[in-house]
Amino acid sequence: MRTKVAGWMEKFSAYRDPGTGIQPFLTPLPASGTDALATILLPIGFAVGIVRTVLILLLTLVYTVLVSGLSVILRPVPPLYRVVTRVLTAIIARLVLLLIGLWWIPVDLVARKRTRGLQVDGSWNPKAGDVIVSNWASWIEVLWLAFRFNPIFVLPVCFPAARSTPPLRSSNPITSTPGRRTGTGSAAISSPSTRTPTPRSNVVGFRRISLLSLIWRTGQLPPLSEPHETFESIRSNADRPLVIFPEGTTSNGRSLLRFAEVFKGIDVPVKRFQVFVMCVRYDPPTPLKPSLSHSIPSGSLGPLVHMFKLASTLTPLSISIRLLPTTESPSSGSILISEFLTNDKCDDTLSEVCASLMAQIGKVKRVGMGWEDKASFLDFYKVKR
Repeated sequence: MRTKVAGWMEKFSAYRDPGTGIQPFLTPLPASGTDALATILLPIGFAVGIVRTVLILLLTLVYTVLVSGLSVILRPVPPLYRVVTRVLTAIIARLVLLLIGLWWIPVDLVARKRTRGLQVDGSWNPKAGDVIVSNWASWIEVLWLAFRFNPIFVLPVCFPAARSTPPLRSSNPITSTPGRRTGTGSAAISSPSTRTPTPRSNVVGFRRISLLSLIWRTGQLPPLSEPHETFESIRSNADRPLVIFPEGTTSNGRSLLRFAEVFKGIDVPVKRFQVFVMCVRYDPPTPLKPSLSHSIPSGSLGPLVHMFKLASTLTPLSISIRLLPTTESPSSGSILISEFLTNDKCDDTLSEVCASLMAQIGKVKRVGMGWEDKASFLDFYKVKR
């Protein structure tokens, strides 16, 4: 079994990041070992998964009827509409997270520079027009954000990226293995030479997307050449905080993908609005718990297959939310750009600062691959599958 898994992972070794050795797209697998208990519990988990999934689908129907349907009659009274939709969204989102096994979700305020004996200050209270910047590894953090803030979700609209194919197989093994290389491949096998990262595509605008639509398209590529608005037009008219995932698509949670240039023209420190930076961390999978990350879309079934796997788990799942104090955010007057930029040729200063801050509070590495490389990866994955 281990040989088969290693052979399967080896096919995608060209999609390792050359700088860190991390494979950012394949679904992490549990470490090899005995899974007898998982096999014994499989029938029970299957039955539990069916019940939980049915309840989740019922909650989705309730959300659609109440939030997307009946509450529309409250739109003429905006304050009442916002309160009602936020309460309903919070209750339903938290119930779904509970049903998939997330009984407790720890949220930590993590300072970039820890000083012994000093308490971290800088509470989170995003207001209308403020921006929450987060990494993206699953539909689970989307639900958590809906539960806590009921924000407006925004996706970048990009020009189609040029696709590139993996190089021919090389007989030379990787001799340098920076970064952690477990869970999505084997460092001991020979592998193809890595690809050159695909050139970055331009962001032409943004589009708002509903909670259910965003959950459904988790793992897919960002919208390409669709109707769009400018970032400022969406932000200035927003009655709630905005959430942006600068990666444009999901990774497997083991690293940060290259950020799209979603904040071009915005200077740091940001003055017109507050920027809140967060990072989501998932524990590695085990024989009893699948990976919570959802980097590869399931076709026409959306996240349902992944949701059923999580709902079938009989042990509690774990997630860690790490928030950057507002006193250290890109909106803080005390931030020093020189700490994040090595030269003056950066076209999107705010995106680079957010990526650096996110990597520091989440203790994750950044890779040079972006959503453009995932487009090529998904093409290759479909052929190999």
